[in-house]
Amino acid sequence: MIFSSASHKYMSTKNQPTEAPTLETIYKAAENIRSVAIHTPLVENLILSERFEANILLKREDLQIVRSYKIRGAYNKMASLSRKELDKGVVCASAGNHAQGLAYACHKMKVKGTIFMPTTTPNQKIKSVKMFGREEVEIVLVGDTYDDASNAAMKFCEEQKATYVHPFDDMDIISGQGTVGLEIFKDANVRIDYLLIAIGGGGVAAGASSVFKKLSPETKIIGVEPAGAASMKESIKAGHVVELEEIDKFVDGAAVKKVGDKTFEICKRNLDDIILVPEGKVCTTILELYNESAIVVEPAGALTIAALDFIKDEIKGKNVVCLVSGGNNDITRTEEIKERSLLYEGLKHYFIIRFPQRAGALKNFLNNVLGPDDDIALFEYHKKTNRESGPVLLGIELKNKEDFEPLLKRMEEQKIQYQMLNEKPDLFTFLV
Repeated sequence: MIFSSASHKYMSTKNQPTEAPTLETIYKAAENIRSVAIHTPLVENLILSERFEANILLKREDLQIVRSYKIRGAYNKMASLSRKELDKGVVCASAGNHAQGLAYACHKMKVKGTIFMPTTTPNQKIKSVKMFGREEVEIVLVGDTYDDASNAAMKFCEEQKATYVHPFDDMDIISGQGTVGLEIFKDANVRIDYLLIAIGGGGVAAGASSVFKKLSPETKIIGVEPAGAASMKESIKAGHVVELEEIDKFVDGAAVKKVGDKTFEICKRNLDDIILVPEGKVCTTILELYNESAIVVEPAGALTIAALDFIKDEIKGKNVVCLVSGGNNDITRTEEIKERSLLYEGLKHYFIIRFPQRAGALKNFLNNVLGPDDDIALFEYHKKTNRESGPVLLGIELKNKEDFEPLLKRMEEQKIQYQMLNEKPDLFTFLV
């Protein structure tokens, strides 16, 4: 266990600690969003249940109309505003699911929305926001990063007196996301032993965990973060909200440098554990869900299912719910997902190999070094004059990860000069 909510003590630096949303406010949020958010199914996944010898239930928020739970909080926030506030418009900064959720809420409520997005935002995401928001939403592309877009959005709010809709650190947002917890509790026909929730900024984790702490306090609530963006874990470890200097942005729906002040205080009290999942493991899970269950998820949506491997002994025979938070996966990322998965699973390795510049050197490598099931996935070589050896950038894909050590042994036996690149991220990123 990374930490225990029972033993973890923390005194807020503020005068009053943030109170978790009450069941009353979350029930009210459920009424507010009834006409716009789908009551998504809670279904057993037979493949996962058999693999982990447990009853694995998936809460399919990827089936929401905007393909994530974000519509819940966005719509609830807007429903809490006065007509006067709504008439001045709403604003957000986002390049992902929050933008789509707010856009759809604006369309349904006929409210003017302005959404700031970085100029680097993929066109597919821009089109999705336009599709959900239609004529009610204006998209402003500014800056190269989310921070640039966020700063521009805040300045716009001050100038226009519009309402900024935060993606997670707002009690109306947290209450809206908490309706996921209500639905899980209502739909489960068994006692839930474990509830796994992905953490980005912490909105849905704060909301859903607040429901379960009141209605099912015996349920163990586990937050799941990408290993390259462990902002909630690091904050709880430090005892206060910290901002990470660098993050791996691959799990974009959950990769934030800094969690919310409100979500931090609620999560540190409610969560029983936090699991960090390597990005490569997330990629493996995305591919497995698609190939085995025909489920399309985004990286953040695969987090909770990827985490099951890290508690497989603990959950045997238990009832486990995984929140599948979203399905907005960009098909153009498929090759990157496959690559990260193969690297994580130890099935793909990159080398710089210095071949002797003589006839037959490559043939010797193919005949005496490469295994019968090994495949050359990348080969880049430029012959150099007046040199005894020439460097080759070589990528080898294995059928089984156990084939790696025999491959290295054969290279040493043949006196092959090589340098492994997988553990050199800077060089690897530059070359591959």
